[in-house]
Amino acid sequence: MSDPAPAGAAQAEDLDLLPTEQAVAGLDDLDTRPTADVVGLLLASEARLPGVLDQARAQLEAAVEIVAAKLADGGRLVYVGAGTAGRIAALDAVECRPTFGVDDETVIALLAGGPDASGVAFEAAEDDGPAGRSAVEELAIGPRDAVVGVTASGRTPYVIAALETARTRGAATVAVCNNPASPAAGAAEHSVELLTGSEVVAGSTRLSAATAQKIAVNVISTASFVRCGRTYGGWMVGLQPTNAKLEARAQRILEEATGMSPGAVATAMAAATTPDVALVMLLTGLTAPEARRRLDAHHGHVRLAVQDSPPA
Repeated sequence: MSDPAPAGAAQAEDLDLLPTEQAVAGLDDLDTRPTADVVGLLLASEARLPGVLDQARAQLEAAVEIVAAKLADGGRLVYVGAGTAGRIAALDAVECRPTFGVDDETVIALLAGGPDASGVAFEAAEDDGPAGRSAVEELAIGPRDAVVGVTASGRTPYVIAALETARTRGAATVAVCNNPASPAAGAAEHSVELLTGSEVVAGSTRLSAATAQKIAVNVISTASFVRCGRTYGGWMVGLQPTNAKLEARAQRILEEATGMSPGAVATAMAAATTPDVALVMLLTGLTAPEARRRLDAHHGHVRLAVQDSPPA
């Protein structure tokens, strides 16, 4: 009688069959090719992604509707990931505050291995399913929240456990994966499948798979905040002008969005300190405190705040 297979053997065999793990045919001599060939192959692989993402358009639209509804209700967008996928999700989370003017608790990333994993690879942490469950429970995730798990393989235990736990706690759940019909997709109510297939360096999903993930999470968060009125048209009126570049950007945005003079915009910004409040002031004639109260009444939805208050 043969010895039993190691506990992870079945899972390893399953992983070996995934499209993202397969080698691209004809690249046996990749390491001997000239730089121009290697660069060309990598660029060609990335050039496939618009088609891949377009195939997932309907799934992305559904994910945005789910996330936007939770954010509009005062809930949170919580990303869950491990390794490269987790770091991509964490990058999107941290950029939402300065882009849309939301607080640090509105968009959060849970990484396998904890916050330190954002800058250091803790590869073993992705197998810790109980840690995924605990992270969701400690954050008190509930029915007002949307949880988006990001995993190239679709089989990451940390992400799957987090999605399952979030779902039992009533949260909306979305799985962003790079393989079809994955366990993570089965654990979530909704899935976004970015079928990027084989990588130029076999199994290195920090390449095309990660690029597609970056675009997908950008689309989910950005479109969701647009739907919640955190932009005014295509202008980023929620930005926080914390340096000279951003101050100049805020000035330019407000001049373009309102058609007001540079002097009028500068005066409003001095009183308001943030572009969204200044824009409401400029378009309605309200004072800074009145404009802030109007925005708060509409949960930060800039256009509704403008339309609800006619010019003085």
